[in-house]
Amino acid sequence: MLTGDRWSVGTCPPALHFDPVTDPGGDRPDLQILPYERREAHVREWDPRTADVAATIAAMVRRRRPDLVVEHIGSTAVPGLPGKGIVDLSVEVESGEIPGVVAVLYELGLGPQPGPDPWPPTRPMLVGAVVLEGEEFRIHLHVQPVGGDMPRDLAFRDALRNDPELMGQYAQLKTQITGGQGVDSLRYTHSKTAWILGVYKSLGFRVPAVQPAATIGILGGGRHARLIGLAALGLGYRVAVLDPDPMCPAASVADRIEVGQLDDIAAGGRLAAGCAVLTCEPDRADLELIRALDDGRVVLRPGPYALKLIHDPGAERRFLEANGAAVAPWRGLPATAQPRDAARGAGRAAAVELSVVVARGVDGVVQGYPIARTFRDRAAIVESSAPADIPAPTAALALALASSLATGMGLVGLLTAEVFLMPDGTLVVGGLVPGVDDGGLWSVEATATGQHEQHVRAICGLPLGSTDLRTGAAATVSLLGIGPEREARVRGAELAMEAPDVHLHLYGERRVGAGRKMGHVTATGATTSMALATARAAAAAIQWDETREAS
Repeated sequence: MLTGDRWSVGTCPPALHFDPVTDPGGDRPDLQILPYERREAHVREWDPRTADVAATIAAMVRRRRPDLVVEHIGSTAVPGLPGKGIVDLSVEVESGEIPGVVAVLYELGLGPQPGPDPWPPTRPMLVGAVVLEGEEFRIHLHVQPVGGDMPRDLAFRDALRNDPELMGQYAQLKTQITGGQGVDSLRYTHSKTAWILGVYKSLGFRVPAVQPAATIGILGGGRHARLIGLAALGLGYRVAVLDPDPMCPAASVADRIEVGQLDDIAAGGRLAAGCAVLTCEPDRADLELIRALDDGRVVLRPGPYALKLIHDPGAERRFLEANGAAVAPWRGLPATAQPRDAARGAGRAAAVELSVVVARGVDGVVQGYPIARTFRDRAAIVESSAPADIPAPTAALALALASSLATGMGLVGLLTAEVFLMPDGTLVVGGLVPGVDDGGLWSVEATATGQHEQHVRAICGLPLGSTDLRTGAAATVSLLGIGPEREARVRGAELAMEAPDVHLHLYGERRVGAGRKMGHVTATGATTSMALATARAAAAAIQWDETREAS
């Protein structure tokens, strides 16, 4: 959610006016609360009747809870400001009172927020609709805890009311986002993030960064958790990991290991205790655990909605289509098929697979990496090289597409888009990974800010680093185990590292077996072909002791 983080408060301008909704004409009769329908976002002219709707709903609430102050916020609270026409209202109560207030609002006829990314129960938003003069008006009623976002929301509203130039900028932004058409409501919201956060900052409100020495919690302790942990330690953070294996790859870089299954809600809660921010290995994220931890107590990044998408191929496909991404025909594939399965079927061997990596910060700023070409073996990425040998306009289009998708899901952290360059030059999205992925491993040595450090920067609210190449090209080759399951004992490291531009990464796996990813080698060079040849030679030098264990 755009406003889902807790904010620090600076000095606000003295001219701000905090104006609760009032009913100067006396009691207004109740309006029937109708069911709420989630729709595309359309920008329309401001309707003065929204003020009457706000006053009526406020009166209905206050008749049942006279102690509540109901504020009219959002665009309909600013006369003359175009917007979606939704009447946003807000009340502020102590945290312990929120369930009781929600119960009263349910009795009034309001209902829970629908959609894929609702506010948590610690700061809920209830919804409904009313009809006034034959026109339907939708309602969002926010219940905010004391110490939360209410002062910021009011300051933003009053700044828009008092500054015609600021209001004009906001109106222009909304028009640019929609282009006179309907757009996905989440995309509309998140596309405004960077501008709105800039205004918040000017008013003295900003998302506080997670400072070094705080603890980052990681759900899953595999290779990417290990590499994220190494980057976090380099920036001065502590690391806590949830994994069923106390000797998982990330164990050697973690300050604390919470041993438990990745669907163990109790273990997840223990991990979250003491953490300032949570992240995960997206391929191992358990949806029920994510839902349980998405309670507003600890920030979860890259974001619950982004993680939910990868668990539902149909939802992922609908999201891609709603955000303007081309996906391959689905005909003939099972319902559980991923978008990448359709893309591979449509393009066959002629398509070029690309890894398009972007990072999005808490301020909505998106930073893209040079595009890499990837090669797979049995669906797993085993080689990647960058920059991909594709036309510059195609590369720019691919980055713009991934940036748009990251914005559309409100992601904070890294997004890796698996994109197929088809023989006719079109780009087809095969899948999304909301987090670090094997297709960006080359970036650690080849760019100013590697993908794991960038992810840490993003989820901790730090400025994103440069993604400029530090060398002509780079390539990464995975180190895969062969043979039977056995103790992992490596040989050939000194041979692999004879070339000065080779970098060896071993993941600390205790066991080796056929197909298991044990590490990777990255090589830099003047061209991608040179880097790839060097990386392949170095990878070939790495062997695993074939001594079998006694049965």
